Amino acid sequence: MTKPFPNISRAIAIAVAVSGMGQTAFAEPQHGIAMYGDPALPPDFVSLPYANPDAPTGGRMVTAEIGTFDSLNPYITKGSVPWQLRFLTGESLMGRTLDEPFSLYGVLAESIETSPERDWVEFTLNPAAAFSDGSPVTTEDVIWSFEILGTEGNGRYRGFWEKVESLEEVRPGTVRFTFNTPDRELALLAGLRPILKKAQWEGLDFAESGVDVIPITSSPMVIDDFEPGRFISLRRNPDYWGKDVPFRRGTFNLDEIRLEFFGDETPAFEAFTAQEVNFTREFNIARWESRYAFPAVEAGDVVKSVLPHGRPTGMTGFVMNSRRDLFADWRVRDAMLHAFNFPVINDTITGRAQPRIASYWGNSPLGMQDGPATGKVAEFLEPFMDELLPGAIEGYALPAGDESQRNRADMRVAIDQFEAAGWTIQDGVMQNADGTPFAFELLLETGASETIGMADMYAETMSSLGIEMTITTVDDAQYKERTDAYDFDMTYYRRGLSLSPGNEQYFYYGLENADTPGGRNLMGVKSPAVDAMIGRLLNSPSQDDFIAAVRALDRVLTSGRYVIPFYSWNVSRIAHAKELHHPEYIPVFGDWPGWQPDVWWFEE
Repeated sequence: MTKPFPNISRAIAIAVAVSGMGQTAFAEPQHGIAMYGDPALPPDFVSLPYANPDAPTGGRMVTAEIGTFDSLNPYITKGSVPWQLRFLTGESLMGRTLDEPFSLYGVLAESIETSPERDWVEFTLNPAAAFSDGSPVTTEDVIWSFEILGTEGNGRYRGFWEKVESLEEVRPGTVRFTFNTPDRELALLAGLRPILKKAQWEGLDFAESGVDVIPITSSPMVIDDFEPGRFISLRRNPDYWGKDVPFRRGTFNLDEIRLEFFGDETPAFEAFTAQEVNFTREFNIARWESRYAFPAVEAGDVVKSVLPHGRPTGMTGFVMNSRRDLFADWRVRDAMLHAFNFPVINDTITGRAQPRIASYWGNSPLGMQDGPATGKVAEFLEPFMDELLPGAIEGYALPAGDESQRNRADMRVAIDQFEAAGWTIQDGVMQNADGTPFAFELLLETGASETIGMADMYAETMSSLGIEMTITTVDDAQYKERTDAYDFDMTYYRRGLSLSPGNEQYFYYGLENADTPGGRNLMGVKSPAVDAMIGRLLNSPSQDDFIAAVRALDRVLTSGRYVIPFYSWNVSRIAHAKELHHPEYIPVFGDWPGWQPDVWWFEE
């Protein structure tokens, strides 16, 4: 069954327009904020347009997760935490709408006020705001949360805190952030950090907590039960304080959201066919067309839905760690890309049904365009001509590959690039002038069977070039420990990107924190051009400048040849129990955190 994506032209228009480009000088507190201009929803909006304010409550959603976990604190670096917990248990001053890439609306804060320059922002708390234990959310909790997250929290929170000059209560119930650097996005980011209960952590080590302490938040969902490595059960809080807040109406309708953990994809899928799990996403179209004909589907008890979206493709593939001498030379990375014969691998895995990722912001108006850089994109890149790699200015496209196993043309280019970088095949072994063999390790998580299958095919190609490629699989905890320390040559990489890129791009690709343990710059890119383009997109005075800055960033990253891209998912394929429902109106971001399970409901 295919669900419609209404008014897709509207969604793309919103993405391109980036919420309008006027500048509003807030003379009084507002109900929301947009990066430029005013948010689309009026002060008296009833609910988000993609939520059903009349949805019934009750029922449960059960998902199958691959891997394990050893922590329930998603706000710190230590431990392996299910990614969903950050979105399901956290609550912030403002909430991000999935239908406007750059707009926020009040949640814990009943109003926001800022200057035209965005050098400060004030939030006034909703007097009813309360933690799940019934205690009120106070300005003291807000100030402490920002301080602890900015100093001891996960790296994703620290970059923002460094740009805060001061944070203080300016009047009862109101806090003011004053910033030390020009950055229009900071006023929005201040509204998106989770607010924690200060009193809970007195005498406890926040940064070292795991499954021993469950953070108290004000979210509609609370962790009710769990067994390390096996399941987590989240229950709807019947006394949730914010059920009448417009941003929350029609959301978190399910009584239980349960995450069941499996060691491999096979038992996870078996649990779904047996209806022990009632929701799953399928990322492989070949499996979607071949495996979903079991009795429950044929009887109508399981519904198959295909949902388009307007999100960028992001980047998924094998990332090369450029901190390692082996992959520091771009010509070696280029050779590795040419040796990856995508058409054959895609045919084997998906039956050639899914398109390849061509760039980081592909499938969106923000993606780099074909051919040479022109206009403002060329203007922004011109100061960095000496450092940019081939393709950034004149245009870059991934190696096309060949439908035959031999892939002769690309293999010839690969050998030439290896030779240019000082590696030649001698007696069947790729080695340098010192006789050191070219050998590397691909680090993967146990249970990632589809990725392992692609790795096996790639290893055969490497062997034909005289390269020893070792595939190592480790459990979640070891994988996180090694990737946090950048202790890998090559590994799996997934970076989901949005239509509103901002300060998080420094965390993904920035120079300053490239070697900070626990960061997300897995490729190790250290490029003044990258940092400059991020700076431009953060302070763009116009729509054209913003789009040009993102397109220029896309060119620098893609031509950097850090990742060997796989195929993209430009639609979402979901199978679920017939009792699970969502509104027909699909936001521009589609199936994304904030939509599932947030606006779903259970109805017989």
